[in-house]
Amino acid sequence: MAVLCSAVLLTADGLVTAAAAQKVPKADQSSRKLLYRVDPEYPWDLKRAHIGGIVRMDIVISPRGSVDNISVLGGNPILTETATKAVKRWRYAPADSETILRVNVEFNPNN
Repeated sequence: MAVLCSAVLLTADGLVTAAAAQKVPKADQSSRKLLYRVDPEYPWDLKRAHIGGIVRMDIVISPRGSVDNISVLGGNPILTETATKAVKRWRYAPADSETILRVNVEFNPNN
């Protein structure tokens, strides 16, 4: 027989479960200067059908300025694929350490 336990932390704002309280890397609020941006290719079928949206992702930028890792947070799966391919080619200004940024890539069929 399995016993299910759930720890709860009390904060000034209210109750927070232990799972939510675990340290998760947060997007860095300081921004790195984007030096080179590649626009994603809008899939023709989706554009013609007027299907758009926003792809949300967290990106890890190396100290040299390259995008090392991408975590997709949400968006149409076909759009996330093309957005990820483009964002991997972005380049940022060098910095002392790696940076985590939250970015949104918008697909607007009317543009």
